Amino acid sequence: MKALPGITFMKSLLVMLFLMPLVLHAQEGFGNNEGFGFGFGEESFGISGTSGTTINISGEVKAEVTGFFDDMTSAEKVKAIRPGDIFSGSLNFGAANTAAEAVIKLNLVPVFDGSSPVEIDEAYVRSFFGPFTILGGLRKLTWGKADSFGPLDVINPLDYSDLTKLYDPQSVKMARPMIHAAWSLGAFSKLEGVFVPWFQGHKFDTSRRWAPGQITALKEILQETGSEIEVDALYPETNTLEYAQGGVRFTTSIGSSDFGFQYYLGRFDRPAVNFDLVPPGVPVPEVNYNFYHQIGADFARVIAGFNLRAEAGANITGDLDGTDGKIENPALVWSLGFDRDLLFAINLNLQGTGRLRLFHGKIDDDFLFDCEAGSSLSSTRITGILSRKFLRDELELKASALWGIEDRDFLVMPALIWSRNDVSAELGAGFFGGDRGGELGQYRENNYVRLSLSYSF
Repeated sequence: MKALPGITFMKSLLVMLFLMPLVLHAQEGFGNNEGFGFGFGEESFGISGTSGTTINISGEVKAEVTGFFDDMTSAEKVKAIRPGDIFSGSLNFGAANTAAEAVIKLNLVPVFDGSSPVEIDEAYVRSFFGPFTILGGLRKLTWGKADSFGPLDVINPLDYSDLTKLYDPQSVKMARPMIHAAWSLGAFSKLEGVFVPWFQGHKFDTSRRWAPGQITALKEILQETGSEIEVDALYPETNTLEYAQGGVRFTTSIGSSDFGFQYYLGRFDRPAVNFDLVPPGVPVPEVNYNFYHQIGADFARVIAGFNLRAEAGANITGDLDGTDGKIENPALVWSLGFDRDLLFAINLNLQGTGRLRLFHGKIDDDFLFDCEAGSSLSSTRITGILSRKFLRDELELKASALWGIEDRDFLVMPALIWSRNDVSAELGAGFFGGDRGGELGQYRENNYVRLSLSYSF
């Protein structure tokens, strides 16, 4: 794999960005962070500890059942249905004073196979040094202005192993170990830096109903060649500093407009699959995560009642002439969206996200020689949410949809949600359709219905 120029220099620069503010502000002592809060919700428990420390506890208990329509086509299939865990929950702990805060968010799952009943969703500590803060731990950090799946939100990978959770983008985001620093530059500007010491890509199902077609095809190639290698064994070990990532971001407000500018040095979350031919012409697969630089900018403003958001960026890879089949081509990325209240109290949230691949004409048509073989020049997806509340906002009708323009496929997720105080009941469903070769259309047999009841505290 080609190394991108300046990688070692940029890693050193990112480390310096974290250390410099600590040195400059070490003698100032801890700042008085007025108005600080956890964001756990008004219903969380509050306990006063020693030295002015406040402890908060909150969480959620949920009972949920998901059924797939293709499991209900015969009596035999109905008998073989696995109802799933049914129960899930979350428990959040936080402690804070004027000097620091610590947060632990846990996901709770039932135990039937001897595995751990607790998964860490986020866990971090943050210290305040006047206008400078530094955080370390497992964190879900959002960059960019897009509401969901924006091209500049590059720090955390996503969990695609269960696509019934796509209705909640935050729930599919996976926390990463990181050091995150922020420096307030006046009332409306901020400089951020993040360092992720090792890498993890998107998580995909490899053997069940949500396994993507690329993984299935790779398995078939391994079987045809008589290889005993499992797909999971093809992925590189990425928990070393060789796979470290980092970036800087500056945000500011000018009048009623918000601007953001960022640079990130990392790896693509989706793997690139390459093949080497060994005698007598047997293809041997290799999985890599390509390095890239991203330079991006974003903008947000309310215009004529529309809450507008826009992002634009360039992903610069090591294949600057488009001829290296083992490395993805550079690309331009963008996002444009808005939300607005329409007639009859209906709210619409609409977003378009896309990528335009550079040097597309130089991509080889044979997937054995180019990891992007068969891909289109552009990739565009429209995301929309239409909602309306009734009965003093206790009942909500909601429809979410994703539409892949080039793939000619879609996912529609209608839902009926009833909420009162801290209790919520939801009846939802998901319908995949369109071209079977598309990222969404390949799951058209996985249409489902979901019923859940939850209590938040």
